[in-house]
Amino acid sequence: MKKIRELVRLRLDRQASVRQIAAACNIGRTTVSDYLSRLEASGLTWPAAGELGEDELMAALFPPERAPQTRPHPDWAEVRRELSRKGVTLKLLWLEYLRAQPEGYSYSRFARLYRRWASTMDLRMLQPHKAGEKLFVDWAGQTLNIVDAKTGQVREAHVFVAAMGSSQYVFARLYESEQLKWWLAGHVEAFEFLGALPEIVVPDNLKTGVEKACRYEPALNPSYADLAQFYGVAVVPARVRKPRDKAKVENAVQQVERWALAPLRDRMFFSLAEADEALQQELATLNEKVMKGPNASRRELFEAEDRPAMRPLPPERYSYAEWKRAKVAPDYHIEVDGHLYSAPFTLVGQQVDVRISLGTVELFSSGKRVASHMRSISRRGFTTDESHMPEHHKRSARWTPERMVRWASAIGPQTGAFAGALLSGKLHPEYGYRMVMGVMSLEKRFGPERLELACAKALALGALSYKSVKSLLEKNLEGAPVQESLLPLPSHDNIRGGAYYSKEVPCAN
Repeated sequence: MKKIRELVRLRLDRQASVRQIAAACNIGRTTVSDYLSRLEASGLTWPAAGELGEDELMAALFPPERAPQTRPHPDWAEVRRELSRKGVTLKLLWLEYLRAQPEGYSYSRFARLYRRWASTMDLRMLQPHKAGEKLFVDWAGQTLNIVDAKTGQVREAHVFVAAMGSSQYVFARLYESEQLKWWLAGHVEAFEFLGALPEIVVPDNLKTGVEKACRYEPALNPSYADLAQFYGVAVVPARVRKPRDKAKVENAVQQVERWALAPLRDRMFFSLAEADEALQQELATLNEKVMKGPNASRRELFEAEDRPAMRPLPPERYSYAEWKRAKVAPDYHIEVDGHLYSAPFTLVGQQVDVRISLGTVELFSSGKRVASHMRSISRRGFTTDESHMPEHHKRSARWTPERMVRWASAIGPQTGAFAGALLSGKLHPEYGYRMVMGVMSLEKRFGPERLELACAKALALGALSYKSVKSLLEKNLEGAPVQESLLPLPSHDNIRGGAYYSKEVPCAN
């Protein structure tokens, strides 16, 4: 205390410098400077300062700190909930706060206090996701064993997990494998579990969903893109090796493994349905569990925040379909599971995209659908749309035995009867189409009357061929009586004649 009083005297009475005071009092110059600043702020003068007692002098140099100004604090949990709503920003909430509390904090102080509060919360609540905006999806690393009751063989069931970004509402379901059809089924059932659609789906860069990973323009599997288009959602894969992009589902997977799968670790399941039913019971408990940060359950947050901001489901459910590339063959057909389906003949030699669902086979060229067929259960044969055929193929394909006979009957009844007899005598009617067409072409050369007579004569003679009718017309025999037109058989030793067959042949004993 003596040194402080001496310091005050030297400064106020002698106007000594910092260096002189430091040397006289044996005090560091930094300390001297600090005391001199306090002395200047106190407003003391000499000799009044020398008459003060120790306590008074210390009170003058070290006045008590002013109590911090108290200002009304906003409800930071309510601020977080409001930030999850679409279009709401921190500055908008500050303006609303300032209208209610004119003496409140500046925006910069408001923002710093909110970030400080958020940093003390559970990490699950740090990301300010918009309500109903994002659904994070992934496969869990842990599986569940299913035992075949007959053989005792154990197989693994894989767990599909989805979590909403804002409320962290969790969906999980067991599937046979991680193949594409189960990946898409997980999305469909997740949407139905939520009862509504998010704006964005955030998956990992797994091969079943993303054919080519790219930070700026990833290439989705065509079936996955088809599902996204059907539901009107955007699929935005997380960046490669950036797990924080999908931290919500990473945390959800951990929660499912810890609170849903771990309790089932010692149970034995004999069917996928039985195991999934047990999983759903544990999942319901997880979604009802109250979280520390928001002091509410996932289900309560979902109902309050996410669901009102989400879009309704479409009236129809997505039907799983696979895509493949195929080249249109010279016969203007492509092959799916051994069955051939037609494409427009103008696409011969070109590559087309084929969408294969349970009931249909659709062909796309340059993004435009060019053909659609009902899917055949047969692994053989072909399905052809007549509109896909060239014109000369259409004419051939349109013929039927009945149509050929009707066409021939337009010339006359005998011509129609000849055509019917000609076709019925063939193992396959197609074999007789050209013969009938050849016979009918004789009308232009010989006229309908002569052709009608020639067909009647050929029927009577049993000469059912194109050449027979043509020969009768060329030799002008179509009008001759049938008996006269028959020539007598020549005499020959090898010809037995009718008399031989009229003899009675004795039976052998």
